[in-house]
Amino acid sequence: MLFNSHEFLLGFLPVALAVYFLLGRGGLSRLAIPWLVLASLFFYGWWNPVYLLLILGSIGFNFTVGRYLARHAGRGPTGPRRLALALGVGVNLGALGWFKYADFLAANLGVLVDGGLPRLDIVLPLAISFFTFQQIAFLADAYQGLTREYNLVDYALFVTFFPQLIAGPIVHHSEVLPQFRRHSVYHPRLENLTVGGTFLVLGLFKKVVLADNLAHLANPVFAGAEQGASLIWSEAWTGVGAYTLQLYLDFSGYSDMAIGLARLFGIQLPLNFNSPYRAVNIVDFWRRWHITLSRFLRDYLYFPLGGNRKGRARRYLNLMITMVLGGLWHGAGWTFVAWGTLHGVYLVLNHFWHWIRPGRLHRWWSVATARIVTLLAVMLGWIFFRAETFPGALAVLRGFGNLPRPLAEVLGPWAATLEGLGLRFEAPSPGREDVWLLLASGAILLALWRLPNLQELLRDYRPALVDLSRAVTARAPHGAPLPLTWRPSVAWAILVGGAAAAVLLSLSRVSEFLYFQF
Repeated sequence: MLFNSHEFLLGFLPVALAVYFLLGRGGLSRLAIPWLVLASLFFYGWWNPVYLLLILGSIGFNFTVGRYLARHAGRGPTGPRRLALALGVGVNLGALGWFKYADFLAANLGVLVDGGLPRLDIVLPLAISFFTFQQIAFLADAYQGLTREYNLVDYALFVTFFPQLIAGPIVHHSEVLPQFRRHSVYHPRLENLTVGGTFLVLGLFKKVVLADNLAHLANPVFAGAEQGASLIWSEAWTGVGAYTLQLYLDFSGYSDMAIGLARLFGIQLPLNFNSPYRAVNIVDFWRRWHITLSRFLRDYLYFPLGGNRKGRARRYLNLMITMVLGGLWHGAGWTFVAWGTLHGVYLVLNHFWHWIRPGRLHRWWSVATARIVTLLAVMLGWIFFRAETFPGALAVLRGFGNLPRPLAEVLGPWAATLEGLGLRFEAPSPGREDVWLLLASGAILLALWRLPNLQELLRDYRPALVDLSRAVTARAPHGAPLPLTWRPSVAWAILVGGAAAAVLLSLSRVSEFLYFQF
């Protein structure tokens, strides 16, 4: 079931909320958690009921192992606990590897075998990457004695809570479960309903009105590249630029919806997306993009590898390993490995640069230059992230080098030199549409940099588990905080109502979120 579907918005969500609050107001709040678990399992099973067996088996196995680890933390010999942890992590990674990477491995090993290996055609279960990582983190914390005793129903809610089940955030057990012990969450509050509703509606608007329409610009370009079409610079810029914005708005919209849906139930989820295209370097980008995945990779992969505690060379190696595996987590394909490797190289260069040139950016032009360079580096990575094959990615890259013919005349003898380096001058002169596209791209980029995001607009209501009053926020030209904030007012009601109407008119073309495939 998709957040952007009639079944969810007009059927599942109202029923789930109504029963949840009826149980709370009727003195049966102890039944509200089992109800949410059942509702979340129904939500998950809507796609394919067979995979309910997988997630229920995963919950039962990890709860059993985690309970053993928690009960014996700090007591007795460490050997049995280490074995239990290794077993737990191994089974989780084995299940993820089978469903997500078996066909990928078979295809690559098949090159070494006469006649190849047959495809297994395994269907990837929804959300397996997310609930696997979430439970691995739980086992690691249980081993260190950082978890408390949870019953099976509480643990099942931690894994299956539907606002964050499908595409994150990857929540920590200590972030969500204690909130369900507050009696107030089982009673409807106007603030939670208005804040949550605003996030849900505006997140849907980002997805179905903006991101899905940008897909109509990006998809033909990448499809043509996969089919061997010869692209020109304007087509390459259109495809990559549209996908850059599509992915941003799609994932930002989902993250807002997850926060909004949880807030309707009185729950705050951790912030997972914080205007990543404002980043002034790649380190800053990964502090803003998929924040909870970055946190998981840092805490449960980068730090155990040694982090930055074993010298600069080892630190760079650990960064590379972390990002390559992070790329592979996103998808079973060499293009994802290339994307992760590219970001690993970016991070190594970024840390090396900070080592030889410490200091912060202060002038507006240095900040703007850093943002543009960072965004261009990110866009280069998105080509491999979006392309289905290496030839498709290379076709898009070659398109950037197919420049307008009149430019060769302007460059004179330099044109021949550039052609020797692989550039071509076969594209027609820029037309009015190309100019308007570049102007529109600049305007959108400026808006992303200067306008507050939803977290900042509603910062007075603490929508997510982060203190945004201390975070980097949008600023007016003279450094003062922007006056634009959300209030439960008639003006905002009209604005959100208009966005809701646009969403309902667009729901006839329901599409999956891009991060569902991971």
